[in-house]
Amino acid sequence: MDFLRHKDFLIRKAESKDLNSIVKLLADDPLGEKRENYQQPLPESYVQAFERISSDTNQELMVLEHVSGTVIGTLQLTFIPYLTHQGSIRAQIEAVRIKKEFRGQGLGDFLFRWAIQRAQDQGARMLQLTTDKQRPEAIEFYERLGFKASHEGMKLALLPKNDV
Repeated sequence: MDFLRHKDFLIRKAESKDLNSIVKLLADDPLGEKRENYQQPLPESYVQAFERISSDTNQELMVLEHVSGTVIGTLQLTFIPYLTHQGSIRAQIEAVRIKKEFRGQGLGDFLFRWAIQRAQDQGARMLQLTTDKQRPEAIEFYERLGFKASHEGMKLALLPKNDV
């Protein structure tokens, strides 16, 4: 399933021409503006990351596009083969964003319904995501979709090799 149409919107795999719009979406919120580096031209690190994602068959970086051609949403879906659950696949959603002026119109739900169906189509036994505790609206949204806070997530920030 490369794309899905709904009213005036299309979900499709991201292309290199979308990279600027994706990074702009990622940087356009209180948490993203602290960790992203949206500028023109984009830092080479984003281009390299996009190339790694695009060449990895377990990664699907998607955009939600308005019929006008404007990218108004994004998410990354990762398929992780693992041994537990009898050697099945776990799908993970990351980097979900909907452009501010399009929120509240059911587009996040549309994007997530696509991701849930895509994970099922790929044979995933579980679909997971993490969200920052500073995003209560996102947590409520995920709970409405049926996601449960079943585990306690932990993270360890690592310095890039060149910063050590």
